Amino acid sequence: KILTGIDDLQQVKVLEMQVDTRENSLGNFGVYLPNLRELKLNNSLLVSVRDLGTTLSHLHILWMARCGLSDLDGISSCSCLRELYVAYNNISDLSQLTWLDHLEVLDLEGNAIEDINQMQYLGLCCKLSHLTVEGNLICLKPNAESAEEPDYNYRAEVKKLIPHLEYLDKIPASQT
Repeated sequence: KILTGIDDLQQVKVLEMQVDTRENSLGNFGVYLPNLRELKLNNSLLVSVRDLGTTLSHLHILWMARCGLSDLDGISSCSCLRELYVAYNNISDLSQLTWLDHLEVLDLEGNAIEDINQMQYLGLCCKLSHLTVEGNLICLKPNAESAEEPDYNYRAEVKKLIPHLEYLDKIPASQT
């Protein structure tokens, strides 16, 4: 109530805060905010997405940029997510995102994605239309073991794996 300045937490739709889940788990704070649609946790310290608990199932937009995340385990409990912003973390495995049926916008800029095949998981997100992956190793070469190939085009590879994608790194995906 102090953070939102609102007594009736049922009315809170947007919340922005910084947390350190090493000291305090957020547990099931979503129980108190049943109508929360947007949550900004940028520059927080999150050990795991699981630290958010399982009660944020009505969230539509979640920001967790620069939070020290190394994986997305637990993101499936945010089943209504339409937009997810997790830039500048240390995420390399995208398999957990396959459970997000409503995901339309995904920002993975500056993460640790080093295998182009991770994009196959995003191909299963049938509503995904906007994706940002610049600043990941896959933009330079298909996987960590391969040498840089002069004719490698990550945009063309991503488009093959996610044919329904409309924008890649803020440029129409059709432009390879």
